[in-house]
Amino acid sequence: MKLQPAIDSYLRHVSVERGLASNTIAAYRRDLAVYAAWCEAQGIDDPASVDQAALSAFVQHLGTREESPLTSSSIARVLSSVRGFHRFLVEEGVTTTDVARETKPPKLGTRLPKAISIEDVEALLAATDGEGLQQLRDKALLELLYATGARVSEAVALNVDDVLEEGVIRLFGKGGKQRVVPVGSFARAAVDAYLVRARPTLSARGAATPALFLGLRGQRVSRQNAWLIIRAAAERAGITAEVSPHTLRHSFATHLLAGGADVRVVQELLGHSSVATTQIYTMVTADTLRDMYTSAHPRAR
Repeated sequence: MKLQPAIDSYLRHVSVERGLASNTIAAYRRDLAVYAAWCEAQGIDDPASVDQAALSAFVQHLGTREESPLTSSSIARVLSSVRGFHRFLVEEGVTTTDVARETKPPKLGTRLPKAISIEDVEALLAATDGEGLQQLRDKALLELLYATGARVSEAVALNVDDVLEEGVIRLFGKGGKQRVVPVGSFARAAVDAYLVRARPTLSARGAATPALFLGLRGQRVSRQNAWLIIRAAAERAGITAEVSPHTLRHSFATHLLAGGADVRVVQELLGHSSVATTQIYTMVTADTLRDMYTSAHPRAR
């Protein structure tokens, strides 16, 4: 089997048989397109011709190529996709050896999440104040992101029915895993105002859809739209730090832990499968506590 048909077969496998999320499949497709292009440049068109030396050269190429070299984390992600592909080839009997199994990604440095201060969050949210359709929607979206720590993909995938009574919402995370997260009073008020004063008008402009957050033509807001909404609000608020949808998720976790929340509770709220993933946020709050101690304690210096 040639390389590209093998990749196509693998993508069908993860889509149909494993039922992975569309975003995950799209990421695999992008990563394997990079791999296929490199193989083609090396004159490799048969996956059985790939050996461990070739894969090591591919990993090195990713970090040193002239056009946009990848970071260590991006290389690790691409290699993960390639490993899954070669494992599939062995399982299907296309190749006899999993040549990618022993290929190591570059070591990843500890990268602390980028959170912004509570004051910057308040300024960001205030930048969406107003009674216009967009302002009501943007306020509801940003308040909800900060109130729940939802991933942007989870927020834009929300339907109206996912806003439950008793001040909670239902989020669908990676792998379709469902969790119910409480929503604070500010976010509840913003969502209620949007549902009453903006969404009916927006909905009337397009085809019927259960989506919670709608664009000006009545369609579901996309991840890209959400990113642009947040960036525009940050510019209006005069925030110089880079702000993205994930910034609000990081800030949610960091501010909860700084306020005394248990790390396992924050783990559940974020939808992390491992508490170790959540514990990186404790490093952020420890740095804050250390700075406060150093500046306040007479014998700290």
